[in-house]
Amino acid sequence: MIGCAMLLEGEPPRIIRGMGEYWLPTVPWVNLFMTRTGSVVGTPKNCTDLLDMGEAVIAFPEGVRGMNKLYAQRYQLQRFGMGFMRLALETGTPIVPVGIVGSEEQQPAFANLGRIGKLLGMPAFPITSTFPWLGPIGLLPLPVKYRIHFGEPLSFEGDSTDEDSVIEEKVDSVKAAISALLEQGRRERRGVFR
Repeated sequence: MIGCAMLLEGEPPRIIRGMGEYWLPTVPWVNLFMTRTGSVVGTPKNCTDLLDMGEAVIAFPEGVRGMNKLYAQRYQLQRFGMGFMRLALETGTPIVPVGIVGSEEQQPAFANLGRIGKLLGMPAFPITSTFPWLGPIGLLPLPVKYRIHFGEPLSFEGDSTDEDSVIEEKVDSVKAAISALLEQGRRERRGVFR
C-alpha cells in the first residue's frame, strides 16, 4: 500500500524497493512476488547498493516483531532494530517516518502458534478469525480502509559505528515520530471500514 501511495500520489511519483526478511524468499509464491515487485532480501549490502543507485528503500524497523503482533497489541510499536539507522548514517540518507492505520485490522491475529511456524520455516503461524478455519480463503484480508501518513524527512548526523546507546537515541526519535503519525491517523478515522 505504501508503494501504491508513493507511485500514485507522490510528488514526484517514486517507486520504492522493499527490504524483506531473510525467510521470505523461501516461501512459495512470495519469492516470485518479491522478485517481480523489485524487493530484495534485507541485507546491509543490498540496502547500501540500492541507496547508492538513488533508489527509495522501504524498511520496517520492527522486523518480524511488528508482523507477529496479536490484535490486542495493534498500533503498539515493538522494539526497533538499529541496522536501519546505522545504514542511514553510513549513506547520509534521510529517514521518512510513515504511519499506517488500518493494516493491523485487516487480518487480526488472536493467537500465534510459533512452534508450527518454525516447523514451516516461518517466524510465526497466526490464528485469525478466518484462518486456518476457512483454508486459503481465510488468508484474504478484511476490507479495511488504509490511512497512510508520511512525516517530514529526518536527517541524522554521527558515525554509523557509534555505540549502541548513541544509535538507540536516534532510533527512539524515529519511533516517536512514527508513533505520533499512528496516533494522528487513529484520531482522524471514523471507523475501521470507512
